[in-house]
Amino acid sequence: MITHLKTARSAAERQDDDAKVRASVEATLAEIETRGDAAVRELSEKFDGYSPPAFRLSPGDIEGLMSRVAPRDMEDLKFAQAQVKAFAQAQRDSMTDIEVEPIPGVILGHKTIPVQSVGCYVPGGKFPMVASAHMSVATASVAKVPRIIACTPPFKGEPNPAVIAAMHLGGAHEIYVLGGIQAVGAMALGTETIDPVHMLVGPGNAFVAEAKRQLFGRVGIDLFAGPTETLVIADEHGADAELCATDLLGQAEHGYNSPCVLITNSRRLAEDTMAEIDRLLAILPTAETASASWRDYGEVILCDSYEEMLAAAEEVASEHVQVMTDRDDWFLENMTAYGALFLGARTNVANGDKVIGTNHTLPTKKAGRYTGGLWVGKFLKTHSYQKILTDEAAAMIGEYGSRLCMLEGFVAHAEQCNVRVRRYGKRNVPFGAAAEPAGE
Repeated sequence: MITHLKTARSAAERQDDDAKVRASVEATLAEIETRGDAAVRELSEKFDGYSPPAFRLSPGDIEGLMSRVAPRDMEDLKFAQAQVKAFAQAQRDSMTDIEVEPIPGVILGHKTIPVQSVGCYVPGGKFPMVASAHMSVATASVAKVPRIIACTPPFKGEPNPAVIAAMHLGGAHEIYVLGGIQAVGAMALGTETIDPVHMLVGPGNAFVAEAKRQLFGRVGIDLFAGPTETLVIADEHGADAELCATDLLGQAEHGYNSPCVLITNSRRLAEDTMAEIDRLLAILPTAETASASWRDYGEVILCDSYEEMLAAAEEVASEHVQVMTDRDDWFLENMTAYGALFLGARTNVANGDKVIGTNHTLPTKKAGRYTGGLWVGKFLKTHSYQKILTDEAAAMIGEYGSRLCMLEGFVAHAEQCNVRVRRYGKRNVPFGAAAEPAGE
């Protein structure tokens, strides 16, 4: 039996919050579309207190900011970016163009083409999200996107040097110091000074996620990346209370609405973890944020069996899933709904977020049931092509096409096929009739 030792805010309460965000974002995007740069500047002044002569950084601006990054920080940044690029390149190398000849004279194939312009949003108003620049900008660069623009909000009233360095080293062609809806809206809709992009990527707060949702269709998006989520699946063989509590609070400090869930088959581990969380919150510098997430969005789910733990985890479908049990590979084999798995006590979400090489922009709000996270393939489009090389193949395929079009009642479609049968098969097919097989 599955027992909830601690529950989070109800779905109804969360939906009410979402409705308020939707209305605000809709009105703001309409302002940006109507008034362009003027609206963007007003929004930047309102929300970030930031109104520079130009939001786009010049090469000199970028060079000056990068010179302020400490040597050790720059070394660490480059190391992390190298891991992300290496894994993205391995993924890219796994994707190949194909061409086959299933019937003599009939050629079918596909080729993979980069999206031609991408806008990367890098959060940074509260915490400078250096790693998000690697995940979006550097990965787009590996995909060979021809135009990569990047936006990040000011941090404490100015561009954050480390974030700008990560964007530049990652391969951004244009860098803007803009945050929130105004950044996402400007990149997607375009303004007098910012040409619109074809695709938006990157995480953000609830307003950024909703803006991407509303803009989807006009532009492509990577996924709906809302507030960060973490799920710890643990038993007494794989973890203790300190590990579980630390891994839960490690993500809870992201924001006031970051879901953090423990699933276990040990009541003692569950109760000890809750006590350990209380102890850590008393000494954690980011406790104000983390405690709000734990209070309102924290859950502890006690199960009788590993099968129940798996079922509960599939229902949660969390963005990050930390597995610390005596059967981690069993969860890897059987789990289907998540953003990314972190297997074993030696592994942790923070390493995945910052340095290990996998992408940290992941599906939230149960989207892991139907999509994976950001990866090099998100920046690539697979397009098919076909060609027929012989008269015999053109006539033969045309016969089938003609009859199948007439089966559906598409006469003009059938004529596309029939004209090929007449021309290349040298056969008389009446206009508006289905082509009969040769010899009948």
